[in-house]
Amino acid sequence: MNASMLSYILFSCLLLSVQAEYCGVREIIRYTQRLLDDSSVSCPCRQTATSSCSCLPIPKRGHELACFVDGTKHLMETSTSPSPVITRLYWTFQALLDRRLCKRLAHGDQCQYQAKGNVKEFLEKILTTYQEIDKFN
Repeated sequence: MNASMLSYILFSCLLLSVQAEYCGVREIIRYTQRLLDDSSVSCPCRQTATSSCSCLPIPKRGHELACFVDGTKHLMETSTSPSPVITRLYWTFQALLDRRLCKRLAHGDQCQYQAKGNVKEFLEKILTTYQEIDKFN
């Protein structure tokens, strides 16, 4: 094995170790905060057909990513013109779940939730989850 091959292997291992801990924390906090600042939706979540408010999953511990994927997907599908920020969050959560990039969040592939909440409660759950991760970085 020559020196350039060894350098390549070491560099690849370094990239993989950095990627393995990628949680997108600051990006997700920034996007979520922006949505919370812009959001006027705080109406109560009623799981009836007559309610115009979205009922989104407030995840149990260990199922955060799966629920964040489901919730942001629901927001994209129910909006006539989804916000680019919601779309970006959805794809970020989906990539983190698919690639198992964020070791700090357990990876239950199915969303299991403790309750359902409105858009504001859902966004606040995303924000507090990622602020906790940020504290430990």
